[in-house]
Amino acid sequence: QVRLVESGGGLVQAGGSLRLSCAASGSIGSINAMGWYRQAPGKQRELVATITRGGIRNYADSVKGRFTISRDNAKNKVYLQMNSLKPEDTAVYSCNADLRPSSGTYYYTNWGQGTQVTVSS
Repeated sequence: QVRLVESGGGLVQAGGSLRLSCAASGSIGSINAMGWYRQAPGKQRELVATITRGGIRNYADSVKGRFTISRDNAKNKVYLQMNSLKPEDTAVYSCNADLRPSSGTYYYTNWGQGTQVTVSS
């Protein structure tokens, strides 16, 4: 059984920073891309940032220059450093990973349960 567990969410004032972490655990064979997505109340889930195993990053325009995604392949973790936070960044942030279980051949997209980020004005 593979799990993704996020941590690091919370309440912060506008202009502040938070660092989210996501750890993949279980019988993991290999992980390709990892990413962060968010969903605000009444809105669809949107991509925040992704990172390949080799470190190629992709960001939503709304977070470029403020957020940084990184990963530790040895620890099966992905991080999201969020600076200069705005009230419109308020959402549930979820991580995902294209992951192959150790007993499997194919890659599947796995999701964490999400962590709440609230930015007050």
